[in-house]
Amino acid sequence: LAVTTPPPKPAEEAKPAPPVQPAAAPAAKVKEPVSGKTLVTLNVNGRDYQVAVEPQFTLFEILKRDLGFTGAKLGCNGSMCSACTVLVDGVAQNSCSLVAISETSKKIGTVEGLEQGGKLHPVQVAFWDNMGYQCGFCTPGQIMRAVELLNKNKSPTEAQVMTHMSGNMCKCSAYPNI
Repeated sequence: LAVTTPPPKPAEEAKPAPPVQPAAAPAAKVKEPVSGKTLVTLNVNGRDYQVAVEPQFTLFEILKRDLGFTGAKLGCNGSMCSACTVLVDGVAQNSCSLVAISETSKKIGTVEGLEQGGKLHPVQVAFWDNMGYQCGFCTPGQIMRAVELLNKNKSPTEAQVMTHMSGNMCKCSAYPNI
């Protein structure tokens, strides 16, 4: 007698498990973005100005467009050239990168505010006397950065001046005179 064995059963293919559905997360509270104009007070050159600003407006935009301070210049609009430098609480800052609404409790100084009683600031006079400009585009930012340095150090060395002024770009390359 011949013994026959049944043919092997084909292997059952493994079926993937059904995907597990994550439990529904509780609805997160989403804060509404700040929008619309907000009335703020900016102290510029010792005087308070009330101005309505959108949350995304830069200090540069407000100073120039809304308050009429045209001294600072917009070179790169990315905080790289420093033509838009102003003093904020005595520190040189690029106004193109400051959100105006955040500057409400600070003292802002522009190049226009340096002149007192019809007399130019000594740094402005030095720029004039030494031809520290060519096209003049970077000059306000350069002056404000120099004022910051001299307010902190009345007698800086040449190396200290060069280091401090290094963030201000001059496309005309008037650096020796500056």
